[in-house]
Amino acid sequence: MESAGLWMLLAVAVTLLATGLPAFAVLMGVSAAFATAGVLTGGIEYPLLTALPGRIIGLLETDLLQALPLYVFMGALLNRLPLADRLFRCGVALGRHSGGAPALATLGLGALLAPMNGSVGASVAMLSRSVAPKLARRGMPAAESTALVCVASTLGVVIPPSLVLILLGDAMMRAHTEATNVTKEMVRIVNTQDIFRGALVPAAIFLALCLLVAWWLGRKTPARGAAERPAAIEWVKAAIAALFVVGLLAGVAAGYFYAVEAAAMGGTALLLFGWATGGLRAGVFSHVLRDTMAVTGALFALFVAATTFTLVFRTFGTDRLLDAWVKLVPGGATGAAITVLVVFALSAFVLDAFEIVFVIVPIVMPSILTRAPDAVWISVLALLALQASFLVPPSGYAVMMARSAMAQKTAIRPLARALAPYIGAQLVVLALVVTLPWLAHLAQPKGADAPPTEKVDDETARKRFNDMLKLPPPEE
Repeated sequence: MESAGLWMLLAVAVTLLATGLPAFAVLMGVSAAFATAGVLTGGIEYPLLTALPGRIIGLLETDLLQALPLYVFMGALLNRLPLADRLFRCGVALGRHSGGAPALATLGLGALLAPMNGSVGASVAMLSRSVAPKLARRGMPAAESTALVCVASTLGVVIPPSLVLILLGDAMMRAHTEATNVTKEMVRIVNTQDIFRGALVPAAIFLALCLLVAWWLGRKTPARGAAERPAAIEWVKAAIAALFVVGLLAGVAAGYFYAVEAAAMGGTALLLFGWATGGLRAGVFSHVLRDTMAVTGALFALFVAATTFTLVFRTFGTDRLLDAWVKLVPGGATGAAITVLVVFALSAFVLDAFEIVFVIVPIVMPSILTRAPDAVWISVLALLALQASFLVPPSGYAVMMARSAMAQKTAIRPLARALAPYIGAQLVVLALVVTLPWLAHLAQPKGADAPPTEKVDDETARKRFNDMLKLPPPEE
């Protein structure tokens, strides 16, 4: 019955592609069907399934999940407020004599706002509504503007403190704990802040390469369309907004703010901005709240469904089968890292980022981390693989979302040509991080790296733990 979990994964993929039902409904339905069949055939002991309520409650008590609705709230506000429009117009005005100014402004806007937007889908909706029409008015072909929207919307996957990074950090912490329980190694467990800092340098390299590509492609292109000249008050608002966002992102990445605090500050600042500028009038705020509740509810439903799915998956013993397969992969840690890239890239053709974090990470990562104990490095590779797969036409998640959201429709072939330089830049970063794992540790503070690993047995670990609990003798 160990292979039953693999059939569960296949059933989820086929059902999602064939029906278009929400992922949480498919995960819950497949889990219930296989659990029932397992109990009836004797492949699963029913008492094991009674652990589900406690498992869900324990996971939902994580303080980090408080950031989830706050980030969704920020994304809903950004989608309704004219902030992105003002930042884009000021960015284009700064380089109005260059044909590459619109592309550079689009990528810069994605780097600023995508990490606060909650998801790739929300970023695509914001950019296609506020930026794409201006790109079209300046004469940019539909394929180029769609490619820019795709790339800019995925920057939030790798630039902290995005919601994907927060949820991945929590999932990797649990996976790393499970892996150390198997390997018996005394190491510091990875946390969300480690992954934030690990993603900084690769994300900066990718952003720099994308900006270089946009400048190179537009350097000989004459400025198209009439250049807009924002008013003085718009320059002031854009400067204040940009400084606030950069300070917020830098504060989280540097460890001055927790993710929940940053999300609360960002949501409050956007809310005050909307009220002060009149952007939340005429029922806009009620739409923001409705969008926030709908998306948050869907994410928590996905969280519960994924927890149910992984419990049934492990109850069949398929995790042991995967662990045996991972041990057969040649190449040591590098082979395990390449396995991560392949699994995440294939998963992204069917699942979005949240579904991969909730479903694939708990299943695959514990086994991978027993072979490659550098959890920060593996996490960064997983993020880069996710981002790259979102950009691969025709079924990349960002590509499909952008093609459906853009007013100007484009065929796959010209879109693939427009995306090719950016995908090439992504592959360069992936190759660098695979071959140079220290890139994921450049932004870590001194002394933050884990000490050399040491394997200990259960009795030694228990003795050391008891020694740490001993109180010092009272002073006379």
